[in-house]
Amino acid sequence: MICAKLKPAVSGLENEFPGIQARNEDATTPEGRAAVQALGFQSHGLVIRSADGMVLWKQPDHEARIEDARAELARLRKG
Repeated sequence: MICAKLKPAVSGLENEFPGIQARNEDATTPEGRAAVQALGFQSHGLVIRSADGMVLWKQPDHEARIEDARAELARLRKG
């Protein structure tokens, strides 16, 4: 559920943060649109979830910045 320019960066998060699973979701499918709506996004965004699926952090739409996601992943790693 991210814009196309962030897809390679999201895919690269697994290399930067071993042990995480990074996924690019298609927000144009019925399931993707439902997820976008449930997260309160207009069209796309970045989401960090726990292993059990709980939303730990999110940034909506064009506010989504991969640098912010990296910082939050680093903060969560430190625990």
